Amino acid sequence: MTTASNTAAQRAAFDADAVGAQVNSLLGSSVTWLQERWLEILIAIGAGAVIALALFWLRRLGPRLARRSASGKGWSAVLGRAIERTNAFFIIMLSAKLVSGYAATPPEVDTTATFLFTVAAVFQAAIWARELILGAIEHRTRSEHYSGEALVSAMGLIRLLVSFAVFAIALVVVLDNLGVNVTGLVAGLGVGGIAIGLAAQGIFADLFAALAIIFDRPFRRGDKVSYDNTSGVIEAIGLKSTRIRAYTGELRIISNRKLLDKEIQNVTLRDHIRVGYTIGVAYETPPDTLARVPQILTELVEAEGAKVARAGFDTFGASSIDVVLQVDTAGDDWGVAHATRNRLMVAIVRRFAEEGIVIPYPTQTTFTAAPDGTLVMPYSEQLHIAPTEAK
Repeated sequence: MTTASNTAAQRAAFDADAVGAQVNSLLGSSVTWLQERWLEILIAIGAGAVIALALFWLRRLGPRLARRSASGKGWSAVLGRAIERTNAFFIIMLSAKLVSGYAATPPEVDTTATFLFTVAAVFQAAIWARELILGAIEHRTRSEHYSGEALVSAMGLIRLLVSFAVFAIALVVVLDNLGVNVTGLVAGLGVGGIAIGLAAQGIFADLFAALAIIFDRPFRRGDKVSYDNTSGVIEAIGLKSTRIRAYTGELRIISNRKLLDKEIQNVTLRDHIRVGYTIGVAYETPPDTLARVPQILTELVEAEGAKVARAGFDTFGASSIDVVLQVDTAGDDWGVAHATRNRLMVAIVRRFAEEGIVIPYPTQTTFTAAPDGTLVMPYSEQLHIAPTEAK
């Protein structure tokens, strides 16, 4: 026990002596440098002061640049806030680094200045990166359709995650410049990140899905969408889920991750609504009249202000010759499309009546056979009058 204590004491004394020797060497070289290079040092200090003042003046332009954005979320605001976050220590160390070569600093002083500049530059880069990332998210979501939704709900968590990521990287870079072996630290951070990710994978999946909705914009609040067997209007896009007001009145809630896994039809983005009809025309219709049916339908559709996508014969049906009519109504308003469809159906019935075109009812004739296979007439033979007898 005594031997171990003596060894620890000797090691502490040795470390203290080494640190003292380094401090004395730094002070000695600094004094010698000041005595020999005092003129260059004064010139370098003056040049550095001018550079620092210029950089401080440029930093004051940040708020002015930010005020140019009316919404406060434009790119000018993002860059302005990033410039405004420039640290005074970074400006001083940058100025010193730029003029250190002219002053011919000794190796000990130069090493110290380089280390301090590296620390200032790395953490300043982390601050700029954080501001630019968060500003880019706010810029992407500056539309009023997203105000108060996923951005407000997720911004605190996003800011925490981004800050942790950029400053963790900055810390690793600084330690690596100090000569510290950061392999274990990086591995520990990786394992910790994996553990946290596995524990909260559902939350993070929905969060990233919300960010995907914000950036990719497959829909916005107020859009009419359809997915699976559900159709409705987007009421809110939250951190974990999206709320859809169905046309039948109920509010349906689905997680963002599951919603993006489905095929979503954004009805709001459609530029027209197509309505289809299948119209039967009686086989007894004269061929000349039958040939005019597509043109008649086209005239009726154009009279309603709609557009014909298709108007033509489809097939020989069981009771009629089937005609297919597909009509496009401009816009995405189903109320307008339904009203146009109703007026068009009445117009078709009226015009067909004027042209003598019959839309037949489905009919079916049943024939009865005798045991020997001959057909049995469905009416009495006495009622049958041959044409020659009628004369």
